[in-house]
Amino acid sequence: MTAPIIHPNWDLEPAGVTDGYSLEITAKDVAALREAAPLIPPDTPIAITFLPGEEAQARIAAAVAVRELGFEPMPHFSARRILSHEEFGSYLEAVVGDAGVRRCFVVAGDPAEPQGPFFDTSAMLATGAFERLGIKAIGVGGHPEGHPVMTDQECWDVLDSKIADIQRRNMAPLVVTQFSFDPDAVLAWLVQLRAHGIDAPVRIGVPGPAGIKTLLRFAAHCGVGASAAVMTKYGVSITKLLGTAGPDKLVEAFASRLGEEHGRVRLHFYPFGGVGKTVEWIADFNRRQGL
Repeated sequence: MTAPIIHPNWDLEPAGVTDGYSLEITAKDVAALREAAPLIPPDTPIAITFLPGEEAQARIAAAVAVRELGFEPMPHFSARRILSHEEFGSYLEAVVGDAGVRRCFVVAGDPAEPQGPFFDTSAMLATGAFERLGIKAIGVGGHPEGHPVMTDQECWDVLDSKIADIQRRNMAPLVVTQFSFDPDAVLAWLVQLRAHGIDAPVRIGVPGPAGIKTLLRFAAHCGVGASAAVMTKYGVSITKLLGTAGPDKLVEAFASRLGEEHGRVRLHFYPFGGVGKTVEWIADFNRRQGL
């Protein structure tokens, strides 16, 4: 059996570090995505988050819009926020049927206790629904700076188990990391990932350009390291919170330092300052790189 590809343009030889990037949006970002679409390469994967209090129909409509714009929708499934097997099945069937979804991202979710039958991503995978409905690739989370409720060893064990389960189900695993401001932490984690025998492709989370206060707020919410030393490395002084900051130094570090020891890697942008600003930043970065 031929292994399914991660997404339609993953295997193209990248000309630069941003080639084959992916984006994350919410259902509310569809209008902004439509406006930015001319700057986004065809088949770009667009992840659609699973926000609390958001109607499933809004996420389904967003997946349909992503497909109609010529991109690759990758909806999130937040296990502990799903209220029933029926809700899970109907949502998966809708995005597959209406938007031609073939790739999904699964996450346990923020609630400490499940609001329905699924405690974690493994419980969703165990239903067999993803492969039964033709899903080709499953994304799972990676945590270069550690996990708030798991030890480092538990993180590796859980990740290894999920990847093995996805592969047993004849789907391709993909690791998508939390965003980070620290290239050293991410690059060291990638080396550790490969040393643990995990060869799945990885999307490195990169914050799009945004207000400094906004970036720090998301960092605090997501448990991302944002010490004075790390932010200085990123190019921001946390004593000067006015203005915006882009990921120039972070992406430049990845461009110059990623090598064979890090395995198959692409970038995944979290557009905290807006989809348009992030896409414009990528286009400008590529122009400055002569691409």
